[in-house]
Amino acid sequence: MTELKNNPRDLAVDALESIDEGAYSNLELNQVIQDADLSEVDKHLLTELVYGVLQHRLTIDFYLANFLQRPEQTPRWVINLLRTAIFQMEFLDRVPTFAIFNETIEIAKRRGSDGVRKMVTGVLRSYQRQGTPSLDSIPDLTQRLATEYSVASWIVDQLLYELGENKCRKILDSINRPAHLSVRINPIQRSTAAIRQSLSEEYDVQESLLATDGLRLQNGPGLAQSASFQAGEVIAQDESAMLVGETMQLATGQKVLDACAAPGGKTTQLAQKVGPDGQVIAWDIYESRTRLIQQNARRMHLTNIVTEVHDATTPCPELKEEFDRILVDAPCSGIGLLRRKPETRYLKSKKDSSDLHRVQLDILDNVASMLKVGGILTYSTCTMLRKENQMTIDEFLTQHPEFELLKTQTDKKVKADRTDLSLNIYPDDFGSDGFFIANMKKVK
Repeated sequence: MTELKNNPRDLAVDALESIDEGAYSNLELNQVIQDADLSEVDKHLLTELVYGVLQHRLTIDFYLANFLQRPEQTPRWVINLLRTAIFQMEFLDRVPTFAIFNETIEIAKRRGSDGVRKMVTGVLRSYQRQGTPSLDSIPDLTQRLATEYSVASWIVDQLLYELGENKCRKILDSINRPAHLSVRINPIQRSTAAIRQSLSEEYDVQESLLATDGLRLQNGPGLAQSASFQAGEVIAQDESAMLVGETMQLATGQKVLDACAAPGGKTTQLAQKVGPDGQVIAWDIYESRTRLIQQNARRMHLTNIVTEVHDATTPCPELKEEFDRILVDAPCSGIGLLRRKPETRYLKSKKDSSDLHRVQLDILDNVASMLKVGGILTYSTCTMLRKENQMTIDEFLTQHPEFELLKTQTDKKVKADRTDLSLNIYPDDFGSDGFFIANMKKVK
């Protein structure tokens, strides 16, 4: 990474380079903001540039294609610099074109040779003269949608096949809109009403349409600066994810296994619901990630969580019929998180989804014997793909006739009129993440 400066456009190029090399967008952006000396306005612009380019990268690259003579020989930082410029021209109406040109050309001059400066200047001037290329030139529907919404063609193809064009378009349109900041309330030390009142002094607060304990926050400080967050009264969690704990029919005093627990958002929800007389055993395969669970538990004043470094595919015969409830929030392709983690749309492959399907089945098969008869095994993912969702459940049930599928029900009766027993939440349904939840009862 080049030496950090305090120009948000320059920093955006650095961040995009790091993300191209494998960094996570949210962690990289947080680190850049922490290390730089930026005003709030510049922090906002930096965030818009990084996430905007990631969200619209395929579209931007299509727009640039006719203006780059040898893109394979063009330095990666120059490509990302041009992407930030085209993003501003096409998606940020408030930024004047002359300001975009001046800043972009100045960065090219400072970071590269005079030849690079001339090339960048030429591309921008040609683009301005010729105008935005039309997507109508792409005849294939899958490829046109993939380019228009900047999502890998295999994902678009799968959504078209599984859900049809109309639903596919709605989902693709929704994932390029900003994500909501949502929190789950932890009313251990103060009432829900008191916590909400405190939050309303810092934010515009809206009740979640999905989750009983969920709120949407707008127009306030970063959550980590909130007094309620620091007091452990709320945790950041998507509204769809909050539904998992609601559906598990949890009761005080129960013993629960969270088999794939880090970073602990759902773990803490389970711990709240089973109370101090209950217990949640939280597994993760990495010790560093179990520490994240412990940090969340401490901050939220929860003492009934026990973390263990453990691979959920590894047999534990000593735990036969040990738990009242088991949650498998399974490793998945994360296709439901494209709004929050835009780089996911370029990094995953169809083979990844098939490989994860096998891992998911291995985990379910392994933990099945650990559940008491009469207990409930809950399976959830943050993907929208049938292979990792209902097909995983159907295959598990075929192999395990001792389980039966229940209808997944939430406190607010989300999609209560559906015919499917499992619950699918799509990003366009409520403006939350894509999510899947299935509950299976062990009947014998």
